[in-house]
Amino acid sequence: MSARVITMADDDERKPRAPRKPRALQTARAIFWSFFGVRKRADYEHDVHQLDPRQVVVAGIVGAALFVLALVLLVRWVVGSGVAAG
Repeated sequence: MSARVITMADDDERKPRAPRKPRALQTARAIFWSFFGVRKRADYEHDVHQLDPRQVVVAGIVGAALFVLALVLLVRWVVGSGVAAG
């Protein structure tokens, strides 16, 4: 008759894992690929369970503002350089 030894690894397998807190880089990467329009279904499903909706909204607003700022600066540079006067 042998007794089963319960190890820490056995105990860890029984406990449900708590979702990890999303990192800012993970949220920014998800927003960037969403803006770009290329998302894998598996990545989308992963992000739905991992990312905090508040972080996604804030990152989306910041990303949109940076995109608009980049466009404004590009237009000002093109107009100022005389390329558009052609």
